[in-house]
Order: sequence, then structure tokens, then C-alpha cells
Amino acid sequence: MNADMCLIGGCTEPLYAPAGTQSLCKEHFLHFVTWRRKKGGLGMFKKYSAMNMEERDVIVEEWAKSTFSSSSS
Repeated sequence: MNADMCLIGGCTEPLYAPAGTQSLCKEHFLHFVTWRRKKGGLGMFKKYSAMNMEERDVIVEEWAKSTFSSSSS
């Protein structure tokens, strides 16, 4: 992990887990896992676990965009 704070801007919670090469707090990590499950079910978990970190970053970036857009509305 190369970040000292949660990937979601303005979040001050302590880091909990990696998401690609960046880090998330527990609340955002659980939100990410829920989003991943809705996006593709068990197949998405298997696909994600087989990805390298750079490939995971693309998925995390897609999720982060949906999070940023929903939080700004």
C-alpha cells in the first residue's frame, strides 16, 4: 500500500484494507465489496482475485467514480 489515507477524498478514518495499490477505510472497503458483489457476484470475486494490482486499480477507479458521483449529488 502506498497511501497514508483512504482513497476517498476527505475521509479521515484509519486504513483498513488495500484496494488495488491504494487503501480504504473499513466503511469504504465494505462498500467496495458490496459494489463488487452486485456488479458480478461470485464471478467478480474470482476475477478480481486473479488480477494483478494494476488491473485491480482499474476496477477500484470505476467504483470510486461511482462513489464520488453519488456523494456529490
